[in-house]
Amino acid sequence: MKIPFAIVRWRRAHLFVALALMAAAGYGAAIIIHQRPFEVAAAAAPRIPPAPLPASAVTPAQLPSATSQPIPVVTPKSQNVTSYVEVTGNAASVNDVKLLARVEGYLEQIHYEDGQFVKKGDLLFTIQQDQYKDQLQQALAQVLAAQAALTHAKTEVVRYTALLKKDAATQVEVDNWVYQRASAEAQLLSAKAQVALAELNLGYTEVRAPFDGIVGKHLIDPGNVVGGSGQQAALAEITQLDPIYMVANLSEQQVTQIRQNLNQHRLTFADLHKVPVGVALQGQTGFPLQGTIEYVAPALDPATGTLLVRGILANPDRTLLPGFFVNIRLPMERVSQSALLVPDRSLQEDQGGRYLLIVNKDNVVEQRYVQLGQLDGALRVITSGLKPDDRVVVGDLWRANPGTKVTPQLTTIEATSAGTKP
Repeated sequence: MKIPFAIVRWRRAHLFVALALMAAAGYGAAIIIHQRPFEVAAAAAPRIPPAPLPASAVTPAQLPSATSQPIPVVTPKSQNVTSYVEVTGNAASVNDVKLLARVEGYLEQIHYEDGQFVKKGDLLFTIQQDQYKDQLQQALAQVLAAQAALTHAKTEVVRYTALLKKDAATQVEVDNWVYQRASAEAQLLSAKAQVALAELNLGYTEVRAPFDGIVGKHLIDPGNVVGGSGQQAALAEITQLDPIYMVANLSEQQVTQIRQNLNQHRLTFADLHKVPVGVALQGQTGFPLQGTIEYVAPALDPATGTLLVRGILANPDRTLLPGFFVNIRLPMERVSQSALLVPDRSLQEDQGGRYLLIVNKDNVVEQRYVQLGQLDGALRVITSGLKPDDRVVVGDLWRANPGTKVTPQLTTIEATSAGTKP
């Protein structure tokens, strides 16, 4: 059956519309499926905050305080300071003796422990004594014999003198007994001298400490023969530690400067022994050990161009030992009037040198380089770069940065000197 053309056209139109709707529906579903990952990523992405508004420029003085706690500051201490010269020297013993055997014999006994501290007169070594005791007894016997001969001679002189008056003896006999008497007196003196020598040799068999000190290790063991002819081997060595010398060498420039400060005034020997000397071990601050000058060489050493200076100080606790390197401070007899001093611990250092942190009138921290003088205890002399009314930061230096406004708290140098280093 043939379908009319109008109906066919109507069906085609409706089929085309249906296909178009289906195609549109499928395309829309595909779009929805592909859009979901982008939507998830967009939701998970961090949100960028809006840019802040531009701020106006500020100066360090307009910043708030670096801390709510105050910063301790001090004003420099003004006082007269004596100038010193500081040199490096070494400690030396006042007495250092090698103990030798002065008589020959076997070394019998050692009476001390190696390294022991001994007193003057303490027995250290004993050498064989038998033969020297016998020699002493022999000398004593000779004294008795000489005394007997002298007594007999005196008696005979009296007897023959009386007989001569009675013409019962000759003058020759009297003269002979006078000679015998004089000879006996001489023999008695010689015998007594032999006793003294025997006692001396017997005393040499006991080697004793010549002074208070420390005895080193023994160098010869018991049983060895010591003191033989040509043998000068030491038994041990003893060193005195109290007092102790401090030896230093001054350069020609230092000697000249000291002489200029003295205005060419020459110290007497008594004045020289009153000149104080400060001594410190390596690593010690200040000069806690005090002594006096003991000797100054009369001329420069031509080999080194230096002048030997030797001080002496008490060393009861044996703090110093011979050979220790020490710092020695000698006065130069020049007084700096109204020198400015600050705690040494307030100084800092960078590539530009040593500097202090100063709080100015606006309470802002400034960095100021200074020139240093000598150390006086815990205080350091500042020769330039500091004014008497400056406020120096002495504590919490890590919080006082240059350019920072702080709250200063004025304190005393005495209080800060007793504290710990910041």
